[in-house]
Amino acid sequence: MTRKKAALGLFIVIMVMLAARSADKPIAVGMIPDAGATQVSIQEKEPLKGYLAKHLSQPVNLVIPTSYNATVEGLGNGSLDFAYLGGLTYIKAHKQYGVVPLVQRTSDKEFHSLFITSANSSIHSLTDLKGKQFAFGDINSTSGHLIPYIEMRQAGVDVDSEVKFRYTGSHPATAKAVESGAVDAGALDETVYNSMVADGKLDKTKVRVFYMSKPFVDYVWVARKDISKDEQERFAKAFTDLREGRDDQVLQILRGKSFVRTSDSEYTVIRLIAQQLNLF
Repeated sequence: MTRKKAALGLFIVIMVMLAARSADKPIAVGMIPDAGATQVSIQEKEPLKGYLAKHLSQPVNLVIPTSYNATVEGLGNGSLDFAYLGGLTYIKAHKQYGVVPLVQRTSDKEFHSLFITSANSSIHSLTDLKGKQFAFGDINSTSGHLIPYIEMRQAGVDVDSEVKFRYTGSHPATAKAVESGAVDAGALDETVYNSMVADGKLDKTKVRVFYMSKPFVDYVWVARKDISKDEQERFAKAFTDLREGRDDQVLQILRGKSFVRTSDSEYTVIRLIAQQLNLF
C-alpha cells in the first residue's frame, strides 16, 4: 500500500512538472511577411508580442518567416502554433494542413487591392497597363497578386502576354519599386499603402492610386489543427477584446480597428478564384 501511494505521489509530481514546463513553453505565433521580414519589423511588433503574452498568460515567440510559403509550412510541421495569413495562403494551409480560421479584422471582410503608378504617369486605367512594367508582391499574396491578376484579366488585359510583370516579394517592396520608377505600376494591400504614407515611408507626391479593386475577403488569424479548443478560444478572445482608445498601439501594428470571429465559408470565393487560376 505504501509503495502504491509512493508511486501515485511520484506520478502526480511528474505530471505537475510537465504541466509547468508546458506553461513555460512559448507559444509560437507566425506572421506572413506582407510588410517585409526584417529584424526591424520584428522589433516594431514587440507591443503585440507583449499584449499576447499578457492576455494568454504564457510566453510568446513572434516569428516572421522569410516567405508566405514558409509560414504555411510552419503550421504544417508544428513549428508554429498560430499564424496570420492572407486569404490565398489560408486556403492553401487549410487544404494541406487543416488549419482552423479564428478571427479577422472587420476590414478584412471587405478588403481592397490598390493599383498605384508614378504621379506623372500616363496610366489611368487597367487597360493602360498593356506593355508596361508591373509589380506584384508575393506570388502567394491575395491582395498583391491573386486579386490584381484577376481584376486585370476581367478588364481585358492578358497579363501573361501583354504585361511585363515581376514579383517583389512584399507590399512595401512593390510600393518602393513604383516610387523609384523601377516599374511603371504595381498592386498592393490598401492598409500597407495607407500605413506607409502615414509613416512617411512612401512619398505620396511621387505616387498615386489609379484603381481600387472590388471588395474581397482577405487576412485571417489561424490555429494549427491540433491546438486545443480552449487554446484556440483564448487566442481568438485576445483579438476580439482589442479596443480603440485602449489598445491603439497594438491595433496600429495590426493595421486594424477591431476583430471578429470568422469561418472557412468566408473564403469560398477566394478559393474558387484560386482554383480557376490553378494557384493551388
